[in-house]
Amino acid sequence: MTPPPSATSTRMRPRPSREINFPEVAGRPRPRGAVPAGAGAPGGVTTEGAPGGVTTEGAPSAVALEGLGVPDGVTTEGAPSAVATKGSPDGTATALVGERQVARRAALVLVGIILVGANLRVAVTSLGALLDEVRAGLGLSGTMAGVVTTLPTIAFAGLGAITPWLVRRVAPARVLVVAMAVLAAGQVLRVATDSALVFVLTSALALAGVAVANILLPLLVKQYFPHRTGLATGAYTTAMTVGMTVAAAAAVPTAQAFGSWRTGLGIWAGLAAVAVLPWVPLARRARSIARRSTSTEAATGVRVRPARTRLGWAMAVYFGAQSLSGYAIMGWLAQLYRDAGFRPATAGLLLAGVTALGVPVALLMPTLAGRLRTLRPLVLSLTGASTLAYLGLALAPYRGALLWVALLAVGQGAFSLVLTTIGLRARTAEGTVALSAFAQSIGYLIAALGPLLVGILYGATGGWAVPVGFLILALAVQTGAGLVIARPRYIEDEG
Repeated sequence: MTPPPSATSTRMRPRPSREINFPEVAGRPRPRGAVPAGAGAPGGVTTEGAPGGVTTEGAPSAVALEGLGVPDGVTTEGAPSAVATKGSPDGTATALVGERQVARRAALVLVGIILVGANLRVAVTSLGALLDEVRAGLGLSGTMAGVVTTLPTIAFAGLGAITPWLVRRVAPARVLVVAMAVLAAGQVLRVATDSALVFVLTSALALAGVAVANILLPLLVKQYFPHRTGLATGAYTTAMTVGMTVAAAAAVPTAQAFGSWRTGLGIWAGLAAVAVLPWVPLARRARSIARRSTSTEAATGVRVRPARTRLGWAMAVYFGAQSLSGYAIMGWLAQLYRDAGFRPATAGLLLAGVTALGVPVALLMPTLAGRLRTLRPLVLSLTGASTLAYLGLALAPYRGALLWVALLAVGQGAFSLVLTTIGLRARTAEGTVALSAFAQSIGYLIAALGPLLVGILYGATGGWAVPVGFLILALAVQTGAGLVIARPRYIEDEG
């Protein structure tokens, strides 16, 4: 006679490993190699000595709802357990409660990501719109004004590089709370001073918060939405585009309405303060990726070092080249159209058109990237649009002005594409933050050259043929790097 089953035997359905064994989806190749021991079960969960009859069959686990807002390493303290006695109606009801809590957390995370995205360029574009008033009010010299306009790329490159070190010691959600608080404080302090030097220093403080958030958002998207990377990236890049457009358009009217440029700049601190709110409850429960990083390094024997990989450098060059062209366009397109015969107001509207038309592109591009196995068609399409726009600006800037604006808006979709690709080309949280920090730090150093070199070439030649030719050359470099990052692979597999 077959003996009855032991009262202590259990049947547990292992949770698929998010980092090693997720299904192959568009834009993500299936990882190669054996699954590490224990990868099939959630960390810290064991079946030894479990009460008889306990099973997860038929009861969805709140921990296993991948892509719905529960990252690795984030505990579900206070959430009802989804593990139920087999056949128990109460267990199924408890599981449904757990699912609803996970869904609410996912919604909270997405709102937080969108609000942070809306803040990423507000401090820059609002200052650009009011720079003349600020110079007059504070007595900024030409040199000091030049320092102010180059601060964003310097801050993004230098301060973003320390973010991986931070998130290995502090939870990313907690770092983001501090970054948004620093951004809000910097924006308040810089409008409360009459000193040009203090204004520059407090502007740098505000941009330090932006620099850290730049690096963190791809990590948080990967962490909380591992199978919805394109959708989440599209949401925050669209919010960023809308935010910088609204700030540029509303800064001057706000300053005029209140009679001071200080109000036109300082009001945006409120947006940064609002962005802190969704992350406070998440930061209380989150923990750093240090423990998962340690276990990953133990399994692979190495730490991710993008600087030693071809993929890392290709990502940095692509990010830098597209940012170079973007900053050059924002800085000089209005002047090009004025030289072509447009009135200043019309030239400004044409520049704003690039940003406005870029909103749907920013939303669409990450979604397409997430569905395609190779990104080669997107890279080449963006290159084609930018090439036609540059040729049109050089040969017929007046007659085809609206068409060139539309093509430029499409070409600038490379920014949202590269942000999405950072998440697609890393398997782990630590890989994502390492690749993001390296690509953006090197990329923004490259980008800082764009407005400067275009200005030098324009001043030396008195025309736009040579500056536009330089942008076409940068586009060729961007395309070459783009074809490298278009191929499916993971940064962890290279270095």
